[in-house]
Amino acid sequence: MSTPLAVLDLVLVPSGSTTAQALANSADLAGSAERSGYARYWVAEHHLNPGVVGVSPAVVLALVAGRTRTIRLGAAALQTGHRTVLSAVEDFALLDAVHPGRVDLGLGRPGGPPRGKDGAPLAPPPPPTPEQAEGAVVDGLRVPGPFPLAPLLTAPRFGALPELVPPPAPGAPGFGEQVDDVLALLAGTWTSSAGVPLQAHPGTGADLQVWLFGSTGGTTAAVAGERGLRFGANYHVAPQGVLDAARSYRAAFRPARSPSGVSQPHLSVSADVVVAETDEEARHLAAGYGPWVRSIRTSAGAIAYPTPEEAAALTAPGRWTAADDALVADRLATRFVGSPATVVGGLERLRDATGADELLITTATHDHAARVRSYELLAAAWGDR
Repeated sequence: MSTPLAVLDLVLVPSGSTTAQALANSADLAGSAERSGYARYWVAEHHLNPGVVGVSPAVVLALVAGRTRTIRLGAAALQTGHRTVLSAVEDFALLDAVHPGRVDLGLGRPGGPPRGKDGAPLAPPPPPTPEQAEGAVVDGLRVPGPFPLAPLLTAPRFGALPELVPPPAPGAPGFGEQVDDVLALLAGTWTSSAGVPLQAHPGTGADLQVWLFGSTGGTTAAVAGERGLRFGANYHVAPQGVLDAARSYRAAFRPARSPSGVSQPHLSVSADVVVAETDEEARHLAAGYGPWVRSIRTSAGAIAYPTPEEAAALTAPGRWTAADDALVADRLATRFVGSPATVVGGLERLRDATGADELLITTATHDHAARVRSYELLAAAWGDR
């Protein structure tokens, strides 16, 4: 059986461009992905980044969906800390009303510093040892060592975030409870703590696939498995945790108790990909990735995506340091960049090592036509693999 490919669109703003043009590019990409045979077109959610404007996946999907007829539309993933359970269900049920049977509601835990049950920030994990940082190659797949999170989590940007997105109050529903509320609202079985039944209109009866997305073998993977939901593991964000996430999900899996789930594990794994006619051309198109990732990991917020020439200036000796290399090394080492044959071989290793049922492809280039062409070349080369 062939492994479907799907598109994850970050809704990037290329340097020198605008939000409006980024959305127009996304609409064009969605239409092209459908023609190329991609199974899904999904939008990521990110906030407070000048170079990424996918702040509301439901709005982006509503704007671009008119360019498609059959491809599934979804979020990968809504951050539950930025909205209520009811608003998430209502927004995606509205999409389902216009595009019935094609909508995926992907949920993820909120961003920002991890917090304990009392709402207080948890201490950052200790930095990895040299042996841990080395990572490993597992079944041909590069799995880096742990990324040192402490500098990112203690940055002033993260400290300021709770003023705009207040953390959950002590005793607030946990992620598993939020997922249960989503499933109950869709099934029409939600009841308040006082025993009062309420139904979402729209929402109840909407034909949504519910997905959970996570980067580790922790809470999200377990919740997805226990509820019998589809799960996405984020190799493109946190390659260190992809194998643990896949194992934990399968170990926790129980057949779904709701029509939004599945009877057996179903795993999607994401990957950063740039394809061109030759390896050399692909590397040129992908040159902006290092500076772009650096802007995120220094907590400045994703910059507008640079041209290859701008990237060369940003990474020039004297401006780019050994510390910058270390900051982005894991992400650069786990991309799939090259000719169609080169990238297909890498994606096959990712699929086989993780046992993925689908692969979720995100591609970042400054030139929109090159990004669309990358997806076209990959789909043609992937065929019925």
